[in-house]
Amino acid sequence: MAARLVVAPEAARDIDEAYDWYECRRAGLGEDFLGSVDVCIQAICREPEMHAKVHEDYRRGLVRRFPYAAFYEYARDTVTIYCIFHTARDPRKWRERLP
Repeated sequence: MAARLVVAPEAARDIDEAYDWYECRRAGLGEDFLGSVDVCIQAICREPEMHAKVHEDYRRGLVRRFPYAAFYEYARDTVTIYCIFHTARDPRKWRERLP
């Protein structure tokens, strides 16, 4: 049974900004990015404990084809996505976004 999904507003903004960036580079690339993020999030919801904890109780799922990671928490049958970050960014930035 898939976990319930909550996407933080900041994570939704991360996705929108990355989509815009990729779409400006090449038409359709933003759509490819969205599809890859969706596949990553669906996999997380199906098996929320498949990824190791990377900081306290927070986990990281990698987005295929794109250098992004979804940082999330799994608690009480709910997956909460806090951010979708480029993997080359300073790790302190995504840690600041966690509650």
